[in-house]
Amino acid sequence: MILFVSGRTDIPAYYAKWFYNRALAGFVDTRNPFNRNLVSRIYFTDVEAILFCTKRIRPLLDYLPKIEELYPSIQFVFHLTITPYHEDIEPLMAQYKKEMVEDILALSLKYGRERIFLRYDPILLNERYTIPYHEKAFAHLMNLCGGKIGYVVTSFIDIYKNTRRNMSVLKLREFTPDDYREIGQKFSLIAHAKNAEIFTCAEKNDLRAFGFDSGACLGIDYAKSVLGLSKGLNKQTTRPGTGCGCVKMADIGDYNCCPSRCLYCYANYDADSIGRNVAKHSDESTLLIGQLKDDDRIVKRSQ
Repeated sequence: MILFVSGRTDIPAYYAKWFYNRALAGFVDTRNPFNRNLVSRIYFTDVEAILFCTKRIRPLLDYLPKIEELYPSIQFVFHLTITPYHEDIEPLMAQYKKEMVEDILALSLKYGRERIFLRYDPILLNERYTIPYHEKAFAHLMNLCGGKIGYVVTSFIDIYKNTRRNMSVLKLREFTPDDYREIGQKFSLIAHAKNAEIFTCAEKNDLRAFGFDSGACLGIDYAKSVLGLSKGLNKQTTRPGTGCGCVKMADIGDYNCCPSRCLYCYANYDADSIGRNVAKHSDESTLLIGQLKDDDRIVKRSQ
């Protein structure tokens, strides 16, 4: 099993101690987002790899060696997001860009560049964040850490409920075919110059004609060749029609509980509930948000 930590909320940034406590306890519970009384129980002894996805990894760094001591066979993969946006788009995360570059370099040194994915996503366009702006920002970022990463993942902004609510601030302009071509050509040249593969995440816009590589955030080929996994490597089926090429993973996060409140976020779709959910968190709970209830049905998950 591959544990996804997490596509629903930034666990390394905000809930690192909780995650370590679950590793110590040996299992973690996660609610089914579509059936809240159905709880999956995952034992760390069934976990072969953990994909950490975050905009700020530092709160987790002190715990990683301890988790490795507990489970020496579990492999780590890091998806580390650095975008070029300021506080107008990322109210809390904008201040941690420099820190994230430092941590990318340190993690690459310890785990190897093939375990490091730089996420430059989502790409959005408005009067401030233009195509030339992105090209300059991406080139600068790759100059800082490009030699220490194996892969670059990018995507283009989607209009989710949260995005639509923030349109008056975002003031987005639509991408044109020329925009996709420009980004594809320039970004691929920059990434390849640093010996990094670059591909899109769950995008219908195919940039391979403009120089992008074929790949996925955690595809079958990567799981086999880099992680040495062989069992349970089915393509992810929870995102049909998106072009997602990932293997099936177990996401232990929850929606509407990320304090970052980035204006484009798909996982925080109910702004009014974020504060309430964060207040329900306990580092001692088996669940990320709240506690188990008497009418919960707990089912062991092994894949």
